[in-house]
Amino acid sequence: MTGGPVGGGSGRDLAALPKAHLHLHFTGSMRLSTLNSLAEHHGVRLPESLRVEGREQDWTPPRLHATDERGWFRFQRLYDLARACVRGEADLRRIVREAAEDDAAEGSRWLEIQVEPSSYAPYVGGLTPALEIVLDEAASASRATGTGVGVVVAASRIRHPLDARTLARLAARYAGEGPGTVVGFGLSNDERRGVLEEFAPAFDIARRAGLALVPHAGELLGPTMVQETLSLLRPDRLGHGVRSVEDPRVLAEVAAAGVTLEVCPGSNVALGVYDAPPAVPLPSLLEAGVPVALGADDPLLFGTRLVAQYRLAREAHGLDDAALADLARAALRGSRAPAPVRDRALAQVDDWLAAPAPPA
Repeated sequence: MTGGPVGGGSGRDLAALPKAHLHLHFTGSMRLSTLNSLAEHHGVRLPESLRVEGREQDWTPPRLHATDERGWFRFQRLYDLARACVRGEADLRRIVREAAEDDAAEGSRWLEIQVEPSSYAPYVGGLTPALEIVLDEAASASRATGTGVGVVVAASRIRHPLDARTLARLAARYAGEGPGTVVGFGLSNDERRGVLEEFAPAFDIARRAGLALVPHAGELLGPTMVQETLSLLRPDRLGHGVRSVEDPRVLAEVAAAGVTLEVCPGSNVALGVYDAPPAVPLPSLLEAGVPVALGADDPLLFGTRLVAQYRLAREAHGLDDAALADLARAALRGSRAPAPVRDRALAQVDDWLAAPAPPA
């Protein structure tokens, strides 16, 4: 993967900073080597941009630009090819386990991995078995790695809103407060698709079950979509939300609501929303008092994992270790980690910051 050694850069080791990871998609979490292994096993031919053949360290992420329909189609095609390589229980378990291992190596104490069970249901006997496999492996991986793994069930904007209600009811059946349970309900895919208001009943179902409401909004579309999402879905967090900075009134509304934004700088740049890391409006969000949780989104296609997002904040925006510690705290507080896990990790953030910094 690109992005330099884990924890690299000037300052304290970022891989040792305790944190929570709140924006990671199931298929997009895959290691590139895993994708290639599954593709070979299932006879799926990958495009050159996703084939590694033993050269993963030298791999360059595919060039993407999803701010127009043609660019989004190419991104979605690559994503669908990767998803087509996941075809059974063993594959589902492998992805969950490796995601937990990778997060543990990067200092994550709590991971909320987002999955759309509909994509994998045909291979394992239905929606319920697909979710139960993911939940069972999340519990097992939590015990094995020490990183707690909760699951966010995500509906898709490109499917019918009635499908979203089905998924919300399924998520509600498995709602819980610890590893191996459903902790949230989301809405993903191209935010230019679908009628947002028609998904509100699904979010009402999830709300009654006590789930965190975590729809995507405000990456491909601007502040109007952020405002509509706040009004219609009443979220606890927003996937992305970065373009709220384009309207001071919307930005103030996000801050006043205390909605945590899951900001993914690597994906913002990879998808062409911003042309370079310094253009990602992280400082403006922080100055407005918006809680920000950094996330990796889809490392499989974007080439950067969680620590790389903290490194970008350090190197592109000049955030010092105290500010990076605040980002880690915001992620933990915005998570659905059980209180003992969250409180212990917050204390460990204080310990990380209190330790002597390495020489410049």
